[in-house]
Amino acid sequence: MDEKHCLYVVFTRTKTTISRLINRVKHDKYTHASLALDRELNYMYSFGRKWARNPFIGKFKHEHLHQGLFGIQKTLPGAVLELEVAEEQYAKAKAIIDEFVSNRGLYKYNYLGLVHCLLKNEVSYENRFLCSEFVYHVLYESGILDLNKARNLVRPQDLYDSLRKQDFCRIIYEGDLKKFHLEQMMA
Repeated sequence: MDEKHCLYVVFTRTKTTISRLINRVKHDKYTHASLALDRELNYMYSFGRKWARNPFIGKFKHEHLHQGLFGIQKTLPGAVLELEVAEEQYAKAKAIIDEFVSNRGLYKYNYLGLVHCLLKNEVSYENRFLCSEFVYHVLYESGILDLNKARNLVRPQDLYDSLRKQDFCRIIYEGDLKKFHLEQMMA
């Protein structure tokens, strides 16, 4: 039997001003997306705040549910989607992520992308990403998901809604991710 290869897309909504604004304007359930290589979310990556309490400096980062911005949240509404993918797709996604990790200094947070996304302006910068832009980039380049739109126009909610409809996807957790993480640590 073939070994199962899975990627995990993690969706969250924090209590930050930007997250609340997106939730209010767009009515999005989730406002941040991350991509993990393992079910325990030990290898989870995205673009976000460099420091938890400073929204003005963002970067590509290795994220942890118990550290940084996530760590200071009392509760963390979210969902974890498991994507069962072909071995080649997993290998390609991992290679793309490894490239980001190895060259993390080249990548910047796409601040203008927030404005362009809200205004539905299609624009792309080679080394600048929003969280959902990064997740979609990896999924698209790995041949896993094609939403037929510019990567900067993909919001976390678009990914969540689209992935839930795919037969290779299943929701393994939805609720307070602080509890999910505890369950994973105790398993």
